[in-house]
Amino acid sequence: MAKSDITGKRKLLAQNVSHSNIKTKRWQNVNIQSRRVWVPELKRFVTLKLTTRDIRTIDKIGVMAYAKRHGVKL
Repeated sequence: MAKSDITGKRKLLAQNVSHSNIKTKRWQNVNIQSRRVWVPELKRFVTLKLTTRDIRTIDKIGVMAYAKRHGVKL
């Protein structure tokens, strides 16, 4: 299953809505990317499955701060 290692985000159940307002079930998948992230505190790379939003936030605040925000220990 596609799931973010830090935030735990995964696919959601949504609905297609036709012009006549008929609703059918469908899946909304998350954009999961596998990335090697350098962790300066550990002095090594860590391979994580992350959403693209996770990657953008990690670039901004750092991987350890982001993991601490979500209660994940690397």
